[in-house]
Amino acid sequence: MSHLQDKIKPYSKAIVKLLRGTVESKDITWAEILNYRDEIQDYINQIGLELILKEDDGYAFVKQFEIDNDGNTIGLVSRRQVGFEMSILLVILRQIIEEFEQNPIEFQGLEKNISHTELRDEIELFLPEKYNKVKFLKDLDTYIKRVIELGYLKEIKNNEGEARYKIHRIIKEKVTLDILNEFKEKLKNYVQSI
Repeated sequence: MSHLQDKIKPYSKAIVKLLRGTVESKDITWAEILNYRDEIQDYINQIGLELILKEDDGYAFVKQFEIDNDGNTIGLVSRRQVGFEMSILLVILRQIIEEFEQNPIEFQGLEKNISHTELRDEIELFLPEKYNKVKFLKDLDTYIKRVIELGYLKEIKNNEGEARYKIHRIIKEKVTLDILNEFKEKLKNYVQSI
């Protein structure tokens, strides 16, 4: 047993946390990630992962290396397919965080929070007229729960009774501006075809 303990590194807990998901600056292992970033990177590189550290935004996560031009990886972490409706919600959240960060005039704080009503309103504005908004909005709570499970939204306490959510900045890494624009174009073409 002591032989194994000798092999444990001071950043082992941080690696385990990173393998489980996103680590935020509030986490107890954040200091380890900052102090041992090079060692962590060297360690996880051996299994085809890369450390993504966003100090200014206060989060870190691991990402798989792509081993070819088709985006294939060694398969350590499974990719999750999201449906069309979930894609719409993710694109809207990404657009909201982009607008939040691009507005230097207003002092808005460091986090973007949004109420359930505000999110619903944004969705209604985003969806084209021909799209079935009624069904989408009816199932909105289900989609929001899935987005929370994926780590892009976090429900925050609210004394007023209405749900409020913090949009996690990691969404910028997963839904890039290119993906955002590509999805908007696909949605426009889809609506024109119906």
